[in-house]
Amino acid sequence: MPARHFDRHRARAVRRAAEIKQSDVAAELGVSNTAVANWESGQSSPDPEKLPALATALKSPLDDLFPRTGLPDLADLRCDAGLYQKETADVIGTKSAGPVAGAERGERRLKDRYVEALAARYGVSEEELRRAEDRSIAAAGEAGARRGAEASALSRPPGSLAEKITLILQCSYPGPQGPPLDAEMAAQVNAQMGAEILTEDYFRDLRTGVTDTALPAVLPALAAVVGVSPLYFESDEAVAAQVYEGLQLLAAAKQGAVGRVRARGLGPGGLPPKMLALVNELVVEMAQKEAEAGQ
Repeated sequence: MPARHFDRHRARAVRRAAEIKQSDVAAELGVSNTAVANWESGQSSPDPEKLPALATALKSPLDDLFPRTGLPDLADLRCDAGLYQKETADVIGTKSAGPVAGAERGERRLKDRYVEALAARYGVSEEELRRAEDRSIAAAGEAGARRGAEASALSRPPGSLAEKITLILQCSYPGPQGPPLDAEMAAQVNAQMGAEILTEDYFRDLRTGVTDTALPAVLPALAAVVGVSPLYFESDEAVAAQVYEGLQLLAAAKQGAVGRVRARGLGPGGLPPKMLALVNELVVEMAQKEAEAGQ
């Protein structure tokens, strides 16, 4: 979805210009002072559902402070209304937010009575909500095509460090939004290391192959962030081939076969115990992320 862009530098500048304290913003949004400080420092980003309230707290129009490229889908409209997905159950009068979750994933259309209730709560017309629904369905189709392309792209084991980073990010962050931004990944790796070592540009250079040499602490920390064994980044060709087999399993898992691939070896002799453990770690991590994305 064309989520709104949170620019921490602009948010901080607007707050300071308006002489608003971080503590005042935190109080209005119902979050901790630390949360607001982390948003402005780049350690984390606010949930998209928080952006309308944040714009109000900073006395700035939402579209000016947090612009969005493109037209909104269903999730965008919900976030612009400041609602978390689970809160929509009360809006449509159901026990769970399942109907909204399925529609936002582009899996099914909303019933007419749900459209009426949601449009009123989101502050849009029913026609606007239906158009947003069409965009969610279209985005789901595009995401499915991308997943198919990713699976077919696994035609050989990843050789370079850049290929390994790109592939593990694709497998570790499923869904239409994809992996975090380079700056966000750098911040997470630095938090894991407990030191400001990795910059946004440095991570981008590693991911794109501009440089293939990482400082000793970086790759183990990156492995911890994405939830895999540091063994994944080993340069040994045999290890790379085994990891490739594991990633083929992940490609199958992304098509809905997670339960069938777990705890199973590949090839005539199966995977070695250490590699099988790595594969299982990858599959479990991906399954958890997919479950979180569906909530």
